[in-house]
Amino acid sequence: MRFLVRLVVNGVAVMVAAYLIPGLHVATTASAFIAGIVLGLVNAVVKPLLFLLTLPFTLITLGLFIFVLNAICLALVAWLVPGFSISGFGAAFLGALVITLVSWLLNGILTDEDSHSRR
Repeated sequence: MRFLVRLVVNGVAVMVAAYLIPGLHVATTASAFIAGIVLGLVNAVVKPLLFLLTLPFTLITLGLFIFVLNAICLALVAWLVPGFSISGFGAAFLGALVITLVSWLLNGILTDEDSHSRR
């Protein structure tokens, strides 16, 4: 159930980012949710590999290069998902920031409610 909630949260985060960032374009709600699913898979599989390959840059920049990795992962999702496009690196960077913040916020709210209902 948690996995399904996280996929929905990713889809909502993609829609919010597309609404706020001018360079992100989502054709339909379905493509936003597909982008959320693919983003979850990319973050689970590709991002750890990229992190290991770019570890020296991440250490030199004191972790700030992770934001660039997030933008690269979002650009990969835009390349893979039809109906979801990004106009440039700046839009990918800002979109990744918005998606991260919205996902973090929604997961925090939903996890808090879930943990309180178990008590």
